[in-house]
Amino acid sequence: MAAIILADTCISLALAQPAMKAQPFRKTTSRLWSLSKFCSSLMNVRGQRSYGTEVEKIGERPVLITGCDSGFGFQLAKHLHGKGFIVYAGCLQKAQGKGGSKDLDDMKSDRMRTIQLDVCSNEDVARALDHVTASLKNPEAGLWGVVNNAGISTFGEVEFTSMDTYKKLAEVNLWGTVRTTKAFLPLIRRAKGRVVNITSMLGRMASPARSPYCITKFAVEAFSDCLRYEMQPHEVKVCIVEPGNFIAGTSLYSSEGIKATAEKMWNEMPETVRQDYGRKYFDEQVAKMETYCQSGSTDLSPVIESITHALTSPSPYTRYHPMDYYWWLRMQVMTHLPGAISDRLYIY
Repeated sequence: MAAIILADTCISLALAQPAMKAQPFRKTTSRLWSLSKFCSSLMNVRGQRSYGTEVEKIGERPVLITGCDSGFGFQLAKHLHGKGFIVYAGCLQKAQGKGGSKDLDDMKSDRMRTIQLDVCSNEDVARALDHVTASLKNPEAGLWGVVNNAGISTFGEVEFTSMDTYKKLAEVNLWGTVRTTKAFLPLIRRAKGRVVNITSMLGRMASPARSPYCITKFAVEAFSDCLRYEMQPHEVKVCIVEPGNFIAGTSLYSSEGIKATAEKMWNEMPETVRQDYGRKYFDEQVAKMETYCQSGSTDLSPVIESITHALTSPSPYTRYHPMDYYWWLRMQVMTHLPGAISDRLYIY
C-alpha cells in the first residue's frame, strides 16, 4: 500500500509541475518542496527496507559470475567470497594477466577461482563449463548460481551508429547471456539454484542516443522472463537486476573513450548523414554524453546487495531496482503512463 501511495504521490508531483508554472512562484516552490520532501522520505524508507530473510547457512555454495575484470563483477566476486561462497570469477582478460583476475588471484583463497571467460566465445564457455564441472565437490549437486554480469555499452543516434556496433553489443550483452545461461543451466537445475541477469533501467525505458544498448537490455529482460516461466516447475529462480546510473562507479566510459568512439563514428558515417546533421549538431550530442558519463553513483553497494539477496533469499524478487530516487520515479512514469505524457515530461 505504501508503494502505491508513493507512486501516486510522486507521479502527481511530476505531472503537476507544468500546471504549477502559472501559479505565483512562492506558492509553487512551497508546494513542490513539500511534496518533494514527502516523496524523498518515503523513498528513503523504501530504499532502506530489509530484504527478505537470507538463506540461514550459505555454506560453500558455488556461483559463477561473468565480467569480473572490473565494476560490478569484480566487487561482487569479493563480496560473495566474504559471504562464504565458492566463486568462479569469469574474466575476459585473465589469459593476458590483466584486469581484476590478478587481484582476485592474489587473494590466494581456494574459494576464489578465476577462469578465462569470453562470453562471445563458444570455446571459452565450453572450457569454463568443463572446468567448473570437474572442480565441483559434488557435480550431481550442481551449481548454485550464475550471475550474467558481463556487458559493454556505447552511444550514438540511430543514423550515426553502424550495424557492426549494433551487432557487437548484441553479441556480448544478449547472446553472451544466452550462451552462458544455456551452457550452465543443467548444473543450475540440479541444484535448484538461481540465474541472476544484470540488465539496466535502460532495459525498461528507452533513451535517445542509446539504442544499441537499450535493444540488448530489453532483450535480456524478455529472455529472463521466458526463462523464469520455464524454470518454475524445476524450482529454479530467475531474477533480474536493473541498476540505475552507476557510470561513475564502474568506469564504463571515459572522456578519452567517448572522444575516440565519436571520431570513429563520424568518420564511418555516410556522407549524406554528415551533411544533413552537420558537425555542430554531432559535437553537441557528444558533449551531452560526456556530461552524462561524469554523473552517477560511485557507491556500488546497492547493486551488490540486490544480487546477493537474489542469490540468498528463499523468496527472491523477480526484479530489483538499485537506483536513486530520480531514476526510480522516471522509470515508473515511463513504464506506467501513456507515452504521450511520459515523452513530454522526460524526452521532448
